[in-house]
Amino acid sequence: MIYLDYSATTPISLDALDVYTKVSKEYIGSFASHNKLGEKSKKLLENTTKEISDMLNIMDSEIIYTSGSTEANNRALIGVALANHKKGRHIIVSKLEHPEIYEICNYLESIGFEISYVNNDRDGLIVFDDLKRLIREDTILVSIAAVNYETGVRQPLKMLRQIIKKENEHTLFHSDLAQAIGKTTINFRDIDLGSVSAHKFYGPKGIGFLYKNSSVKISPILFSKNVNSFIGTTPLPLIVSMKEALKIALKDIDKREKYITLLNERLVSKLSHIEGITINKTEYTIPHILNISFTDVLAETMVNILSNHEIYVNSNSENEICNSVMAIYNDLGRSKSCLRISLSHLTTVLEINRFLEIFEVEYNKLKNLIGR
Repeated sequence: MIYLDYSATTPISLDALDVYTKVSKEYIGSFASHNKLGEKSKKLLENTTKEISDMLNIMDSEIIYTSGSTEANNRALIGVALANHKKGRHIIVSKLEHPEIYEICNYLESIGFEISYVNNDRDGLIVFDDLKRLIREDTILVSIAAVNYETGVRQPLKMLRQIIKKENEHTLFHSDLAQAIGKTTINFRDIDLGSVSAHKFYGPKGIGFLYKNSSVKISPILFSKNVNSFIGTTPLPLIVSMKEALKIALKDIDKREKYITLLNERLVSKLSHIEGITINKTEYTIPHILNISFTDVLAETMVNILSNHEIYVNSNSENEICNSVMAIYNDLGRSKSCLRISLSHLTTVLEINRFLEIFEVEYNKLKNLIGR
């Protein structure tokens, strides 16, 4: 098997899996139980949260555990909107967000909030002047993903924050960090809120967190005794496993990025010379994601053909356009048939070579069939 869909999800690391198993067996007490087993579990949670906060240079109280980035995004956007609706009802998002952000925005619009969409340039970067123009006295939130999930374009969070705060010091800045953590260095002090999902950095599925700066107030969208708590029984094994995966993911980021860059360059060098293929890559694209467009074939068809060879990549469906490619290049044809190859430090040169070999053969077969 050749797995090249790491931006969709990653396999849990053996260390994280071992920790999950150990905690599941040895820490069975409920936090609600006033006994030694409950106290033992509570202590482990406190220590784990402290380790995560130390790794990210934030405070323990600024971590809200969630089921993943989807829940974190909902808590952030809806929570900020409900808590600040008396101050304003204007929210700004980019045209390069994950679809779930737009679903949240649609809901907020339905209850009276106004959504503006900031432009980006041909490199995929937010246009600073447009962001400045859009920020108003009643702008309560700006949400811009740190790394785009389709093209891998990375935004300059520090610069964006400076612009936002200069125009309106009360406007909060949220970023979906799902595609960034473990791939590139993130300074959490560059944002007010950030959404994280463990399965994107070799942790378990079903766990993540929302970073919320201690000065930020949000309204709960789910109710329990503590707005900062996990809803339901706290999944201690998942949380400790996430911590272990995060520790590994943050180690040697630069070294891993250099290796992945070499793999990406190998792919680009070969694919860019194949007729009918366009590389959707800019100066600010991280090497972990490579997006390409087809002129003559459907990307979804290529995904299915490659799957028959146990090679796994991803694409938009036949009836969808790649929104991020459209936002960057304003080319409908280029946006209709996009394939995403996502890489990891686990990817080998042999896998890349094998992928290229099979890809070219099958792509030419498909083109010949279509040309008949």
